[in-house]
Amino acid sequence: MSEEKARKIAGLNDRFRLRFNIPFLREEPIIPGQIVATRALPALPPKIQAAIWEAVRRFSDFTEDDVYGEHDFGAFRIDGAAEKILWKFDYYADASCCGGSEDPSDITRCFRVLTIMLASDY
Repeated sequence: MSEEKARKIAGLNDRFRLRFNIPFLREEPIIPGQIVATRALPALPPKIQAAIWEAVRRFSDFTEDDVYGEHDFGAFRIDGAAEKILWKFDYYADASCCGGSEDPSDITRCFRVLTIMLASDY
């Protein structure tokens, strides 16, 4: 994959996370996708859940784990959570999530699924 394409995917992933698909009054189109959390997250106290969602939205501490530079994975700790929190993107061709996207840099050909989980759920 080219660096340019990886940068475009990273930008789309960052925008999706930051807005969680809340429409803003801008000319940028909404990025198709959904956010899911594993069962362990809703079992945490509401204050910790809110802190986790906000930390995912604002995450910027990408390391060598971001192998392709797509900003498609992150890990962090939150006070009150017994283990690390992970989040990751998967790319599908459409909202049916039946097949992978051939081009995650094209929002007309990609439906993103952002999964947020405890490390033990991975």
